[in-house]
Amino acid sequence: MEESTEALSTEPDERGTDRKSNPIKTYIERLKAFSTNARLFLVGGFLFGIAGGINQLLFNFYVLSQGYTEGTLGKIVTARSLTTLLAAIPMGYLVDKIGRKRAFFFSHLSFALSIVCILLFPSIPVFLAMGMVQGLAQSLSVVAQGPFLMENSEETERTYLFSISSGIGTTASSVGQWFGGFLPGIFAGMLLVSAMDTKAYSAALWFVVLFALLALVPISFIKENRRDPSAKRSVFAPVTFFKRAPKKFTRLILPGLVTSIGAGMVMPFMNVFFRNVYRLSDNSIGVIFAWGSLAMGIGLIIAPMIAERVGKIQTVVATQALSIPFLVLLGFSGRVELAIIAYYFRLTLMNMSSPIFSTFAMEQVEPEARAMLASLNSMAFNFGWAFSPTISGILQERHGFGPSFTITIILYTVSTSMYYFWFWHKKNTPATVEQAQKLN
Repeated sequence: MEESTEALSTEPDERGTDRKSNPIKTYIERLKAFSTNARLFLVGGFLFGIAGGINQLLFNFYVLSQGYTEGTLGKIVTARSLTTLLAAIPMGYLVDKIGRKRAFFFSHLSFALSIVCILLFPSIPVFLAMGMVQGLAQSLSVVAQGPFLMENSEETERTYLFSISSGIGTTASSVGQWFGGFLPGIFAGMLLVSAMDTKAYSAALWFVVLFALLALVPISFIKENRRDPSAKRSVFAPVTFFKRAPKKFTRLILPGLVTSIGAGMVMPFMNVFFRNVYRLSDNSIGVIFAWGSLAMGIGLIIAPMIAERVGKIQTVVATQALSIPFLVLLGFSGRVELAIIAYYFRLTLMNMSSPIFSTFAMEQVEPEARAMLASLNSMAFNFGWAFSPTISGILQERHGFGPSFTITIILYTVSTSMYYFWFWHKKNTPATVEQAQKLN
């Protein structure tokens, strides 16, 4: 059946009569169809997104305030991403064993506790160890998310749920980044220290712990879906999947791997980029990050309407291709106004495609293979982030940001070309498993 589905087209079923209908009405109908589990997950995602936004903005500054270098930051990111990479497959089995709800709960709790340890025992060994804990937590959450959203949605609203989940998370991140930008200054006044002092950053990062713990409340009310107890989970599942459909495996995984290598070169260091290159304050960077995340959140929310009208793959290729010129402008314009605008457009366009392709990829495999596919995609993503931040940190210390941006631009171009030639530039697009089953 795997091979036969390659020849089937999804376009009528995906877009059908909805192409001609009122997009706003369609959007509202899709939102109303969300299950209670999905709504609780979105609330938890919003709270955890605030925690992530504060951490994204302030953690690097917290480390640098203690006298460590960009190279140290790269090692921390590498430790976290490498752990996420190595844990992806085991976490796939664990998610199937303990359930999606427990996976989210333990993931958020572990992240909160890791921040506590970092704040109480600041040192390179603790940074690296807690980075590994965060890697485990991230792997657990990422692997559980795709199957959870698939199990708690119908085909008609699935793309909307994936995109809105990402959109809410990034919108919450913008709230956290905006809020976090003010926290060091507030605590600096209270503690009578500089806003760039370690004590100010440390006090601010406790809010990461607070919001991560608050996210556990809605998660605890999720009702676990019953899965088929007879379903087998073999340790050789990844090998089996590859042998059954090697072309499909390669095409669903490899573009994300290439993208992740490029993203890992620059994205973990954007706050450092704006501070070192343009001499912006923490507050200013927080505002930039907040508006960027908000723009990305809006892009993610409207992405399903675009995908429903023009197609999933078409949306992926178009948004990623359009993001590349803005990446060039961000890295090499030399003007802060242009760099900020380019940052907004690049962030929004590049990330709009992520949930769209995730939905597409999940639809190409059987339900029992989705947790494994999520694991493999997580491995691909984190493989790049496991190594490229360390390389980028070294390049920054010696040559600045120019080489890192150049590598990222090249790799983004390659990955976009893969999506185009492998999925769009074909007479027919692959059918979903559900559609293939109906037709067969």
